[in-house]
This record gives sequence, structure tokens and C-alpha cells, in this order.
Amino acid sequence: MTRSIVPTRTLEGRVSSLMIADGDGFETRPVEAAELDLEGFMLPGLRGERHRGLARKADARVPWFPRGTPIRNSRHVSIVSADELAAIAGALDIPAVDPAWLGANLVLDGIPDLSMLPRGTRIFFPGFATLAVEDQNAPCRGPGKAIASRHPDRPGLDLDFVKAAKRLRGLVAWVERAGTIRAGDAVSLRLPEQWLY
Repeated sequence: MTRSIVPTRTLEGRVSSLMIADGDGFETRPVEAAELDLEGFMLPGLRGERHRGLARKADARVPWFPRGTPIRNSRHVSIVSADELAAIAGALDIPAVDPAWLGANLVLDGIPDLSMLPRGTRIFFPGFATLAVEDQNAPCRGPGKAIASRHPDRPGLDLDFVKAAKRLRGLVAWVERAGTIRAGDAVSLRLPEQWLY
């Protein structure tokens, strides 16, 4: 069987927003800079960031394990695109979708079709941090409820979000190399070789 292979390539982008989830819920707040180690965001003097840790509990995203089973944490960082958020807002017929409502950590600009980047893509930051893309971030009702709470006149918006955000919700990544990320950073992305099996 012949398979076509798309070679490795690079892209350039920029961090337009950097946010952390150190509160009670999943919504994030902006910060200018953050340190990351191999467990995620480090927040000296603050409560831990929501997605920090080497392990996490299995949930609906990994139905092959019983819920609550400890598994490797591949979801240290949630990454979205301003263009894709605008497309979601357009599909929902609302003015905007704030990335903080989705619990996003990074908003990257300049990367077309961000949510379609393949697993294994590396994102390199000038402060040495490197993220490895794990997967698309499947939309769920939690962020949908956050959007709906801002539009109480729109019943069902939480479920509408799940449909509108499919393949536009961004990515999740894990920390491959410790370092610093700053709002405004120029980033370099390395896409791995790709093929269909």
C-alpha cells in the first residue's frame, strides 16, 4: 500500500494573550508572564493552576478508562485562536467568545486552522518553554454554560456551543521543556511528518 507523507514544516505565530486558571472554576485570568515546569504552570505564592500535575483523573474524554482512574496529564495547557473564536461567535450569533470563558491559557495569532494542528506539533517559546500538542480540545457544556451565562436571553446556548465549536475549540498540550512564556512572545511551531495509516 502506498501512503503519502507530508514532510516536517515550521510555522511562526505570536502569543496575543496568556492566562491562568488559579481560581475556583475553570475560567482563566490574564497574566503578563508565567513559568512552566514539567507539571505545568508554576505559581509561587498562589494556589495551584487548575491543570497542573503529572497525573489527572480520567473523565469522559478517555472512556476506555473508568472515571477517576489516575492517568498521565496531557492537558497542562489549553490553546485557542482568536480567528477560530470569532468563527464560533459568528456561528452562535453573539458578539464575541472570550477565551477566558473557555478556560484557555494561550491565544495564538498567525496560525491558520490552529485546531487542526497534528498531535506531536512542538511550540517553542523564546523563554525556552516548549509545548507538545496532544490533541484537539473537544468542546463541552462547561464552557458553553459560561457563554450562556453572559447571554441569558438565549436558551440552549450551552449545547449550541458544543456544535458550533467542533474542530474550532483549540488544542491541549503538555510541557516538554520548562521555561517562561510571556504575552507578546513570538513562537515557532514544528509540525511533524504526517501520514494516514
